[in-house]
Amino acid sequence: MIAIHHTKDSFSDKWIEYCDTNNIGYKIVDCYSTNIMQELTECSALMWHWNHNDYKAQLFARQFIVSVEKKGLKVFPDTNTAWHFDDKLGQKYLFEAVNAPLIKSYIFYDLKTSLDWINKTSFPKVFKLRGGAGASNVSLLNSKKEAIKCAKKAFGKGFSSSRFAAIKERLWHFKRDKNFKSFINISKGIGRILFPNKIKTSLQIEKNYFYIQDFIANNDSDIRIITIGKRAFAIKRMVRDGDFRASGSGNIIYNPNEIPKQCIKIAFDISKKLKLQSAAYDFVFLDNKPLIVEVSYAFSQTGYLDCPGYWDDKLNWVAGSFSPEYFMIKDLMEFISE
Repeated sequence: MIAIHHTKDSFSDKWIEYCDTNNIGYKIVDCYSTNIMQELTECSALMWHWNHNDYKAQLFARQFIVSVEKKGLKVFPDTNTAWHFDDKLGQKYLFEAVNAPLIKSYIFYDLKTSLDWINKTSFPKVFKLRGGAGASNVSLLNSKKEAIKCAKKAFGKGFSSSRFAAIKERLWHFKRDKNFKSFINISKGIGRILFPNKIKTSLQIEKNYFYIQDFIANNDSDIRIITIGKRAFAIKRMVRDGDFRASGSGNIIYNPNEIPKQCIKIAFDISKKLKLQSAAYDFVFLDNKPLIVEVSYAFSQTGYLDCPGYWDDKLNWVAGSFSPEYFMIKDLMEFISE
C-alpha cells in the first residue's frame, strides 16, 4: 500500500493515475494531520510533492521525512533527495563536499566579514536568498556600492516575500506571451497586492546571511538536466531579453542535440554519488566547462511535456513521450520490492 498526499496540479495527479491504471493499492493521506503516523501504519511507502512556497511544509517536511523513514517506509522524496531542497546554502556545502563543479559560491554570517570581502572582490556578482524558484530572489550586484547596500539589508531588516516583484514577473510574462492568460495573470497579481496571499505573507523574513555566486558572463542560455533514477531528460532555456537569468524565461529549446553530453554525465554522476531519487540541475558554462548553478528535486509538471525522449544512464537515447511522475513511482515500487 502506497500512501499519497494529494495536492491538485502537483506530481500526485500522475501518481494516482498510474496507480489506478496499474491496479496498485494506495490511500490518500494528509501529511499535515496530527495523526499522520497512525494513517501510515499499514503502508509501505509515502509520496508527497511538497512545495518550496508552502510555509507549513517548510516548518516540518524534512523532519517528517526522516521520521517516516525511521518508521520503515520508503519515501519520495527521501531524506537524501529533499533535505537541501530550496536551500542554496545547504547545496553549497553539499556540492563542495563531493567536489561537484559548482559555480564559485560565498557565504557570510555577519556584516563585518561581508563588508571585508566586498572591499576585496570584483564585480558583478550574483546575490541570492537561500530559497526561491523561477529566478525569484536572485539579483545582479554590479558594484561595490550595490553590494554594501544589499549586505546591510541582509543583516538589518532582511528580505520578505515581495508582491511587487511578483507583479513585475507577471508583466514580463505578458510582454513575452501577449495572450489572454498572461493578461489575466496580471489582474491576479494586482489582486495579490491588494489582498495578500496568506502563504506568501507567512514565509519567514530572510536575514542574517549574505550568499553570493560568481557571475558567469556570456551565457545566452542555461541547460536544465533532470535525472530520475537511471533516466535523464533535458531542455535548453534561453536567457530573458535584457536580463541575465534563464530560469522562468519560457523560451525553451527541446532539441536533444542542443544538450551537451558532459552535462548529462555530470548530472548522473552527482545524483548517483548523493543518492538522489530526482534532481533538476541548472548548468552554465565558463570557458566551455559546465558549472552547476543549483539543484531541486521538484520541477514544473508542464515544462517538459514536449521533450522528445530521454537518456538512460549509459547515455543511450530513448525516443518517445513519457511522464516523469511515472518514473518516480516505478522506482519507488522497485525499492519496495527489494
